[in-house]
Amino acid sequence: MKVKLTHLTKQFGKNKKVFSNINFQENIHSLAIIGPSGGGKSTLLKIIGGLIPPSSGEMAIDDKEISFNEDSLSSYRKKIGFVFQHSGLFNHMTAIENIKVPLIHVHNYSEKDAQTRACELLKRFGLEKDALKKPNELSGGQQQRISIARAVAPKPKFLLFDEPTSALDPEYTVEVLDIINELKKDGIDFIIVTHEMGFARHACEKVAFLADGSLLEFGESEEVFKNPKNLKLKKFLSKLLEWNI
Repeated sequence: MKVKLTHLTKQFGKNKKVFSNINFQENIHSLAIIGPSGGGKSTLLKIIGGLIPPSSGEMAIDDKEISFNEDSLSSYRKKIGFVFQHSGLFNHMTAIENIKVPLIHVHNYSEKDAQTRACELLKRFGLEKDALKKPNELSGGQQQRISIARAVAPKPKFLLFDEPTSALDPEYTVEVLDIINELKKDGIDFIIVTHEMGFARHACEKVAFLADGSLLEFGESEEVFKNPKNLKLKKFLSKLLEWNI
């Protein structure tokens, strides 16, 4: 997918500017957005996903300008799969219902086709035995796998992941990252906000460093990690990697 951001700014209230004048244009297959907490990563991802509008600036996806009015955004969101930091599943629904109900009511699938698609994804992600369980009966990793299945179900143009492993134990983190990497191998384009530097470096083709309200560095992942040019990125990586095994 081709992403173009022009003079993008987001501010909450009068005094809380999250980021300003973000300019970015790139063809993306797999992009990791990294940076310190509070740097605006999740906010930027939500703007790209059409969940919130910017305060100013423009955005185009695949050379089509996105209008930030609710009617346009509602249509745009149907073409995207979004996975949140916490699974965002409907607690009163079973795993299979969480996948198939949006297909029926948002994407106009028939009951039969939605059931077939949901079963197909549950099988693929190793969740067949959990189809009738509700979220509170599932582990954090299982919940996130169902959330990913729900995002993938309508065959979106691309996927957005907002720190999908931040609340998970290490073993479940690996499960979820493995699934995302499988989707990449299937040719699905995605952007992920993550603190998992190994995944950002080895599974994502490109990485963007967002800090202090600005996009400070962007490039091929391996090159950015081996030879960071920005001093703040160097300090950020040295702190994160200090205790790595």
